Amino acid sequence: MKKPIIYIAITNHGFGHATRTAAVANTIQKLCPDVLIIMTTTVPRWLLECYIEGDFIHRPRAFDLGVVQADSLNMDKQATLEKLRDIRKNQNSIIASEVNFIRQNRVQLILADIPFLAAKIGKAAGVPNWMMSNFGWNLIYRYWGGEFLEIADWIDECYSQSDRLFRLPFHEPMSVFPDITDVGLTGGSPRYSEDKIRSVWKIDTPPEKTILLLFGGLGLQAIPYHNLLQFHGWQFITFEKSVPDLPNLIKISDPQCRPVDIMPVCGRVVSKPGFGTFSEATKLGTPIISLTRDAFAEAAFLLEGIANYNQHKIITPGEFFYGNWDFLHQPLNPPRNSKPIAKDGNEIIAKAAIAYMKNQ
Repeated sequence: MKKPIIYIAITNHGFGHATRTAAVANTIQKLCPDVLIIMTTTVPRWLLECYIEGDFIHRPRAFDLGVVQADSLNMDKQATLEKLRDIRKNQNSIIASEVNFIRQNRVQLILADIPFLAAKIGKAAGVPNWMMSNFGWNLIYRYWGGEFLEIADWIDECYSQSDRLFRLPFHEPMSVFPDITDVGLTGGSPRYSEDKIRSVWKIDTPPEKTILLLFGGLGLQAIPYHNLLQFHGWQFITFEKSVPDLPNLIKISDPQCRPVDIMPVCGRVVSKPGFGTFSEATKLGTPIISLTRDAFAEAAFLLEGIANYNQHKIITPGEFFYGNWDFLHQPLNPPRNSKPIAKDGNEIIAKAAIAYMKNQ
């Protein structure tokens, strides 16, 4: 039997796509220890190693860019448009380079989240291309209209060449994909006990007064940290590097400690809409307080999903940036759906990939 070889391509935007896909890669590796995993992404290797426990090949390549952003909420549409046009102009050379690599390394399966050129790379290489996501970049750009409509049409054509989509929860229709399989939530699981986390980071507040501030790998400028001083006896936790020294703010600096490891000791996560955060929090039953994000089409589907399946509160950017954070004192809204959401996304995708490769 040939050694299973899977090439995993990740969209070049923030850390969320990388962490959720790395969690699937880790499940593949656990279920099939002899698999060779090629992680094709520009995110740093240390981030992938936080989720993938075994060895893998890191191939730093970018096939898309998502959205050019100054931070987690502010977008540069013109710069995004220019870079997308550059990718389209150079797509043939990008595809040819990867086709050579895939053939030389005898890749059996491409799994992508969710760079549109991966489908064309798979077709050109003669290797099945499977994708996983809750949205496509065509949704984001079409929502912006104008000059982005032509880009969205091009991406439609790319995605339509994909062989299979594993559609994650909190999703848009993604109807351009020809073969769709719905799966449960994906993401990492805590590696440490709650007692261990409390001991290492000296957290002695009860969960209802322990708040995780989480705004993704891009960070967020101008968080009104002075509001934290009003909450005596509370503990706030952040992964941001540039934060003020406050008596009730812990800065997590250990790269091996991930947000999902901290969530179990927290009563709420305060976040922007993001699938990775929403999915891991919902898997653990940790409530979400989320800002709205009007310029990002994906946000509406994420916020609807969190309202359906987790305790939650939705706040405006004005309440967050200019209010006194009264929302932390207000009761949470219960999930609208009484039936729990499936949490088996990692396993369903991993088992399908392994079954396919072993039958080659």
